[in-house]
Amino acid sequence: MRILDISQELFSCKVYPGDAPPAFERAKTLARDGCNLTNISMCVHNGTHIDAPRHFIAGGRAVDALDLSVFYGKCTVAAFDGVIGGNIAPVLASCHERLLLKGDCEISDAAAELIAGSHVRLVGVERQSVGSAEAPARVHRLLLGKGIIPLEGLNLSAVTPGGYTLSAFPLNMRGADGSPVRAVLIEA
Repeated sequence: MRILDISQELFSCKVYPGDAPPAFERAKTLARDGCNLTNISMCVHNGTHIDAPRHFIAGGRAVDALDLSVFYGKCTVAAFDGVIGGNIAPVLASCHERLLLKGDCEISDAAAELIAGSHVRLVGVERQSVGSAEAPARVHRLLLGKGIIPLEGLNLSAVTPGGYTLSAFPLNMRGADGSPVRAVLIEA
């Protein structure tokens, strides 16, 4: 068994334009206080993270109300570059319920509609957003409105397309619209 870390390092991670970057403060040190203690501040959408429906859907479920089975299980990694449209249909016909898109790609409205009509429960991308930087809301609403969870900010550079087991659990944060995750792929 081999475990592949597909998460960004938190304090050097990519940050969506306008979001506060993660920061840390050493509140205590071994030399001064007898132990190390670190405080952090961050946006829940920094680095590798999931979006809950509450992020874009009025009255949508928060992170603590999500079905945890979405975040663990068989997944497919497929490679794409550029804007994904109808060319995702063949992948959707044979992929697992968790689909990770490797490459510098963005999900178009047309692709989001195809994904929303499929069996996929989670879709992941390497960018900080599943939608375009100019207008990300529609893709998010199409996916989240159908209960499909976006997993954003992945690092799939060392991953070969194919089948894996994904583990990408969110933190238990009551009422939150997103959560950082430690995402890994497991090769059997």
